[in-house]
Amino acid sequence: MRQGEEGREGSGQRVAGKRRQLRDRMRRGRALAASAVLFMAGVCGRPVAGSGSVALEYEVKAAFLFRFAQFVEWPADTFKGAGAPFTYCTIGDDPFRGALERTLNGKTIGQRPLRVEHLNGAGRVEECQVLFVGGSGERKHVEEMLAGTGTLPILTVGEGDRFAENGGTIGFCTEDNKIRFEVNLDAAGKAGLKISAKLLALAKTVLGAPKGT
Repeated sequence: MRQGEEGREGSGQRVAGKRRQLRDRMRRGRALAASAVLFMAGVCGRPVAGSGSVALEYEVKAAFLFRFAQFVEWPADTFKGAGAPFTYCTIGDDPFRGALERTLNGKTIGQRPLRVEHLNGAGRVEECQVLFVGGSGERKHVEEMLAGTGTLPILTVGEGDRFAENGGTIGFCTEDNKIRFEVNLDAAGKAGLKISAKLLALAKTVLGAPKGT
């Protein structure tokens, strides 16, 4: 075989190898998304609220927070670099009492490692990709915080009354002693976030224009 033919054959093999790798990644991605959908559907039907176990409630909510991120697309310029972590934040009192760290330990979103930050105020909120707002905050304070983060690429998740209606992206709620959630697509759009139609299909309520992917 002549040198030119050998070069073309080697190049073709490299291209074929890259295509196989791409197909493998796509298959793994579809499998991960499918398993996440099944998990979310199962948790939505699990009778947790009203069980008397606050710890169990927040373990389930921590699992929700991890899965939510698998159905949301952040703007390409959200992260400072390829190795930047994916950051979950809580603001105010931390109701998880370690459950969020236990749930996220060792996991990744894409190729990014996960970290947890507990914020006492609004400082460093721009470093968060997911921001959890506990239900104990005063409505006025919550509204001010949401107004301050509205255009930042942050998935705001809360559990206060009408959290999604008041401008949060996802709000936990209770229905028949089960933890459910509502989605505000207008809030997601202002933050530059794209929410998958698969997640919207599992929501109790979807507010705003249907812009899921």
